[in-house]
Amino acid sequence: MKDYHINIFFSEQDGGYIADIPDLGACSAFGKTPAEALKQVQLAKRLWLQTAKAERKPIPKPRYRPAIYQTAS
Repeated sequence: MKDYHINIFFSEQDGGYIADIPDLGACSAFGKTPAEALKQVQLAKRLWLQTAKAERKPIPKPRYRPAIYQTAS
């Protein structure tokens, strides 16, 4: 089963790490370490999906993959 891709990067402006899930609009989190950002974005993902289900909004399938993982055709 595919899961949603998570990007984690350091933000000098914020002074910590940002984790986001591109397939889930506006689903991101902050942490002082990559591990903390990952933990927080996993919580955000769970809440994002619960809210979408409760409001009967569409839930996108996991599709985003960074260019380095895409194969040339």
